Amino acid sequence: MATSTEQWVLVEMVQALYEAPAYHLILEGILILWIIRLLFSKTYKLQERSDLTVKEKEELIEEWQPEPLVPPVSKDHPALNYNIVSGPPSHNIVVNGKECINFASFNFLGLLDNPRVKAAALASLKKYGVGTCGPRGFYGTFDVHLDLEDRLAKFMQTEEAIIYSYGFATIASAIPAYSKRGDIVFVDRAACFAIQKGLQASRSDIKSFKHNDMADLERLLKEQEMEDQKNPRKARVTRRFIVVEGLYMNTGTICPLPELVKLKYKYKARIFLEESLSFGVLGKHGRGVTEHYGINIDDIDLISANMENSLASIGGFCCGRSFVIDHQRLSGQGYCFSASLPPLLAAAAIEALNIMEENPGIFAVLKEKCKQIHKALQGISGLKVVGESLSPAFHLQLEKSTGSREKDVHLLQEIVNQCMTRSIALTQARYLEKEEKCLPPPSIRVVVTVEQTEKELEKAASIIKEVAQAVLL
Repeated sequence: MATSTEQWVLVEMVQALYEAPAYHLILEGILILWIIRLLFSKTYKLQERSDLTVKEKEELIEEWQPEPLVPPVSKDHPALNYNIVSGPPSHNIVVNGKECINFASFNFLGLLDNPRVKAAALASLKKYGVGTCGPRGFYGTFDVHLDLEDRLAKFMQTEEAIIYSYGFATIASAIPAYSKRGDIVFVDRAACFAIQKGLQASRSDIKSFKHNDMADLERLLKEQEMEDQKNPRKARVTRRFIVVEGLYMNTGTICPLPELVKLKYKYKARIFLEESLSFGVLGKHGRGVTEHYGINIDDIDLISANMENSLASIGGFCCGRSFVIDHQRLSGQGYCFSASLPPLLAAAAIEALNIMEENPGIFAVLKEKCKQIHKALQGISGLKVVGESLSPAFHLQLEKSTGSREKDVHLLQEIVNQCMTRSIALTQARYLEKEEKCLPPPSIRVVVTVEQTEKELEKAASIIKEVAQAVLL
């Protein structure tokens, strides 16, 4: 019985061989020959014996020079020639021993040197000490951290908030906590460096759209929708995210959030909104771009912001629905592996929130001062103002580039230096040029705060105009 079965199997194999297509037989033959070759060929070659003497070998070793660990950097590089600040970088700042009006620090609401904020930080310092010496999951969670998270959630009118000890790490940790390999992220080309690092860590498929161009974003979304129709099984497990900033750090422009929300629902995507520049600035109560446009906070899947601008503290936070925020407590790298925020900085942020809630008119004051200096800086020969009139941080760029980024940077730095000699502290916007996905043009960044008087704003605009005319013409 067994013999007849074996014969029948053999007959089937021969029959299948005759029925197989010619290309199939050729391919199998090539594979068999390749396997035989691999089995009988040598996998390595013996190195040829060196006939060098011991002395010749030593000479070669002495002549050998290793590749440099890092590329050469000019001693004139701005990062190696920084300005030294003495005292708090508040309304008036002492730079390299010279007192100036501060138009460089992101102290929008003037809370950095506020007596109440400093008193709260000092009381916390006496109670808890300086640092925490541990992440949140390892004896790094203090009651003041929970208080701050609760206050931020209530202020932003969301279910829950989570705080990070480093502002840059907030959005850079939040993005890869949700978006993974195989997911798709649609991101504005002007996105800040922290967003870029978060996208890089996520290993997702990144699709960039032109800055604030909703038609270009919809084009990408439609293309992806057509791709999804070709492979519905893959589409069901692929998540889609839209990542934007409320006020863009690199351009000073506001995102068209109402249009973004429409596209979100039309193409079934999630919106991540980075509000480091717009939190404590936009909206009647400083809640950011959602309040500015009157958008329901639940239409945004995740909001992030740092506490290093309007709150004049350190760190950052994310807020949204509880199930979204709780996921970061398990997957946010900056939250899980970094020492938690020093309690004195958390206490300072809470007191800053108290002041914001007690003085909602402060945001209208800031807005008016932004409009004033924007208007005053129009028409500078050789320079153009880049950014919204409601943005407290905007840019001055060359109207016409010299054709060399290095020369452009040198010209703008000369303007900064001459303004400083006349007691106006400005700074150039700095970028990691080899790392940026879309490198912005060189610019001088101008920062407006509520502490600057109308007279000081007029003085700054007048000096910038005079210096620019002297340097560029």
